[in-house]
Amino acid sequence: MAATTWQTVVVDRIEPVAEAVVSLTLRGAPGALVPWEPGAHIDVRLPNWLTRQYSLCGDPADPDAYRVAVRHDRLSRGGSEYIHQFLRTGRPLEVSAPRNHFPLLPAPRYLFLAGGIGITPVLPMLRAVTAAGIPAELLYIGAFAAGMPFTDTLHAEYGDRVRIVATREQGRPDLKALAATLAEDTLVYLCGPAPLLAAAEETFRAGQLHVERFRPPEREFGPDTAFEVVCARSGATVEVPAGQTMLDALEHAGRPMNAGCREGVCGSCELTVLDGEPDHRDGIGASDGRMYPCVSRARSARLVVDL
Repeated sequence: MAATTWQTVVVDRIEPVAEAVVSLTLRGAPGALVPWEPGAHIDVRLPNWLTRQYSLCGDPADPDAYRVAVRHDRLSRGGSEYIHQFLRTGRPLEVSAPRNHFPLLPAPRYLFLAGGIGITPVLPMLRAVTAAGIPAELLYIGAFAAGMPFTDTLHAEYGDRVRIVATREQGRPDLKALAATLAEDTLVYLCGPAPLLAAAEETFRAGQLHVERFRPPEREFGPDTAFEVVCARSGATVEVPAGQTMLDALEHAGRPMNAGCREGVCGSCELTVLDGEPDHRDGIGASDGRMYPCVSRARSARLVVDL
């Protein structure tokens, strides 16, 4: 497992950008921040001992600051609530180096779809392809206009290339009709809630649609079975019972790991698998030889990991 690179930043600015949404500008020392590309996100260690993941929505050309936007979730587990109610400018924080499970691939033209706070990873993508002179459109969907961040910026910078739909007043857009107008070589990038993702997956071709999820997709798995994990660096063996996650078992055995979402979508707990067969249950799509132990388990009785 690659060690997480933590960077010190200061909360430089907290700015309301929509109803129940604030933007945070996190500034590092000049030249100190790890660069990033559109689609990336960072882990943020909050002063209330929580770690949360947020997509970067600023400008990759700014080497000294990261920008994220955070919606105040009524069902918050403590992250967004802390940011909205207690975080203040001038506060130092630790953030991870950016990770990107949603990279922008080359294409002759793009359609971007965003649902609500899903606009955050899409903003830098739209900025990048527009600056490169590549044709692009954005369909931005939300329940009501006042709750949709960055609408003023989008209108001002991109004009009629952006269509904003507030579904409470305008109803849901017809994705099938939109898909019928696209050129064959258009790539579609989408970040948004599960119903929007499901509708898009029914509409656009496999290979054309690229998505980032708020939550892993609901899937059926076989029953959990017990297995053992061998930590190759230390030689320790950890038993993972049927009713416990691999991540929790490792932590309880004194093998602490980076862990953010604990839902298989952020990638912060990634492990390298040296032997055995993982049972992948994440929403990212683990590459060969990797797994996310917050949700994934083992198909074999034994896994050997680089830990």
